[in-house]
Formats: sequence, C-alpha cells, structure tokens
Amino acid sequence: MKKRSLWLSAAGALGIAFALAGCGSTTYFAGRTLPPSGLQYRVMIAIQNPGSLSKGALSIVDAYYDTRYKYNDTNVTYSVGGYSGALPISIQNMPEEQLGGVYGSGDGSYSLVNYSKESASAARGLSGTSASVFLTRNEGLLFAASEAAHVITVATPTGGALATLSLPGVYQISVNPGGTSVLAFVRNSNYAYYLRQLTSAQTTAYSGGPSTWPKAAQDCEPQAAPAWCVFQAQSPDSTDSTGNAYGAPLVFDRPVKALFSSDGATAYVLSCGIECGGSASAVSLLPVAPTIFTAGQASGKLPTTGNLTTIPIPGGASNALISSSTMYVVGQQLLPDGLFTGKLTVVNLNTNSIASTASISDGTPGGVSRMILGDDNTLWIAMTKCTGGERYAEGLDYGCLTMYNTSTNSVTMLEPYVGDATGVAAVTGLHKVYVAEGGQVYIFNTKDGSSINNQYVTVTGTAWDLAFMDAHSDDNNTVY
Repeated sequence: MKKRSLWLSAAGALGIAFALAGCGSTTYFAGRTLPPSGLQYRVMIAIQNPGSLSKGALSIVDAYYDTRYKYNDTNVTYSVGGYSGALPISIQNMPEEQLGGVYGSGDGSYSLVNYSKESASAARGLSGTSASVFLTRNEGLLFAASEAAHVITVATPTGGALATLSLPGVYQISVNPGGTSVLAFVRNSNYAYYLRQLTSAQTTAYSGGPSTWPKAAQDCEPQAAPAWCVFQAQSPDSTDSTGNAYGAPLVFDRPVKALFSSDGATAYVLSCGIECGGSASAVSLLPVAPTIFTAGQASGKLPTTGNLTTIPIPGGASNALISSSTMYVVGQQLLPDGLFTGKLTVVNLNTNSIASTASISDGTPGGVSRMILGDDNTLWIAMTKCTGGERYAEGLDYGCLTMYNTSTNSVTMLEPYVGDATGVAAVTGLHKVYVAEGGQVYIFNTKDGSSINNQYVTVTGTAWDLAFMDAHSDDNNTVY
C-alpha cells in the first residue's frame, strides 16, 4: 500500500473512532466491547522466539489496513498483554465468546486470551507436553492429550486438574461444539475412545479399583473416588454388572480425528489409513448420544461390529472440514512410485458418497494440516513438508498452500513454495486471508489469490499460527 493511501485510510479510521466516541459507543457489533487498541479487524499472530529474552509472544495487527502499528505513530504496536508461554503453536479461536486459547509447546503451557481486553491469563501447565488441547465454549472444561505422558487431562482453564486419565499413546482428541462429547485417538491404533463424567452413585460403585469398573473402561480417576472414566468404543454385545455395554472393540484404520454434524447427532471419524501406517483411509459414522460425557446424559448404543457405516476415501483422510451437508477431506495419497501426493475429497453427507476430488499441495503423510473457509467461495488448505512429495520430485508446481473454489470444485491457486504453511486465518468480509508460511506472515486476496502487500505485518521471530479475533463465528478456526 502506498504511504499516501495508507495515511488517508488511517484518517478515515480515526474519523470513525471519533464518531463512536462522540456517540458514547463502546461496542462495534454483536454487543462486543471495543478493545483497547480500538481496532475492529484484528488478527492475532502466535510468534515463537520473538527476541533473545522471550520464547513467545502474541502480536496483533490491523487486518483492515494490514499494519502492525498505530496510524500516526510507527513506534506504537499492538500485542496481547501478559502472555508468558513458550513457543506458541496453536490458537483455538472463539470470537463469539471473545476468547482465544493458546497452547505453548515449549513449556506445555495453556493461556486464555481475553479479546475484549487484549490480555492473557497467567499460563497454566498441563500434564506434560500436549499434542491436542481443547477448551469447551462455555469455558468450563479443558481437555488435553499428552502422548509423552500417556494421559488425557481433564481440567478447568485456570484451576487444577479434575482427572488425569491413563491412555498409553493418546495423541489426539476431538470435542463437539456443544462441549459434551470427547473422542480420543491413540497413535498406531485402530480403536477409538471416549470420556464419561460419573454420577455420585457411579463414583461410589467404581471406587474399589479396576475390578469394579465397567468392562469397557480403560481407566477411572482418581481411583479412590473416580469422577471420570475413559471408555473404549466397543460393540454393545453384552451388558456388564455395572449396567454398561461392552464387547469387541469397534475397528477403524488409524483414526486421528472426529468432526461433528451440524445437528450434533453424528461424529465423523477420520481413519488416516496408509498415511499413518494403516491400510485404507475412510470416514466412519458414530452416533454422538452414547458418547456424551455429562454425568447421566449418555443414551443409546454404539453400532455393533460390522454395522459401522464407513465411506472409503482413497485420497487420504488426515483432516477435514464440514460446511452444511458437504465434507471436505484432505490427505496424502500413496502413488505407485512410493511417493505421496496431496488430495482433496469432497463428500456429500446426504448420500455418504464422494462427489469429487482434486489434486492439492503435498504434505507430511498423516501430519498436521490447516483448513479454513474464506470469502468468495474459497477453501484454504495449509500443509507442511510439501517438498517431500510427488510434485517436487517430478518438477511440478509445488508449495504448501492451496486455494480451492467450492463453487466450481477446482483448485484456483497453488502458492509457490516459501516454507511450511503452519497457520491460516480468514479475514471474512474483507476478502483476504492471513497465512503463516516459512515463519513469516503473508496476505492473499480471496477473489483471485493474488498477494497483498505484507510489508507492514511481518514479524521478528517465527510466525506459527494466526486467528481472526473479530470473526463472526467460532467456525473461523483451523486445528479445532
């Protein structure tokens, strides 16, 4: 952006701010409080190693004008006050609640960011480093999976742990939007697990140790007076003495994640398959009602062995996103030459069938990827290690960021390689996305995929994740 146009735009913004102040308004939309920065289109950037004395920072940029500083003073920048975590790696964006949950992989810390105050709570530790962390939208419970410690931690966001459940190899958890169902997945396993909060009567009945637990329970904690149990998803072939169903484990193929239908009734479990050392990728349907963790609220039964509805996904299924009755599934497909290549599979959830496929960026098989819907019917897909696949080996166009048009079902841009794409935020309403690639911040136009000048939003350190703090919906998320 040219300096003159930048100053004119800033002057316009100042006029709006004065108008709001003159009317006595301290909100901007949906009853949200105008933050201390006065910005209405904020992108928060999780930065690793921003300086010699810090291992983490949360910077805020003005996504309307794409600047990191105050309109009339380049020495005044914006940031989240009080953040002290190390190596922030993921942001759970909750703009409807004006909150963001930030996990720091360097010290295993979790911080809650208040968007209206632009400040962070004191960082709290979890049980070891966690590969997957999730806060319920009512801020009541925090769930974390630690593969290193082999546990699932159930805690309050600012208090201590309520339970630390043993589940060797657990590394991923998925929580439904209502915050009532938690599914957990173990590395190199074909089984799925779910959590359940116990009633007072169950606490008493299960307090005698493993012999008093339901047969499908893998652990109940704390053992002297258990409040939570983790169950294996099993075929309801029989009923044990506690009144709980049990049987043979329901079999998936290296399950890694679950997504939930818009009506909340169905969990779509992604089987990573060959990407994760298994055989075949797929999406399987589980009823949510039997997995509700709220004490005494679970109902119905899981499917019996052989009756698990499964949709084969030959292109790979390590991540997905649901929009209405369409699921966009991404993964890495193994080719005859032994290399993997990126594939997007569009699934019609009304018919549980594949509608179309498209070639996208290559990436780490079974690795973390990011997906988000943007303006202008666009889906943005971010991958890592995209130089290890078929595209690079064959001299084809390669890069870690894909722009896909959901109305024409076609890839409209595959961004040239600048490094791993570790974060993406859709600045909805402004026709742009912010992307963390190669440790730096880039901006793209959702209308045509063209680059937008990023001169005034670049960071010192390594940009890893981003979040549009002023999005209208909590759906404006990537990892979660």
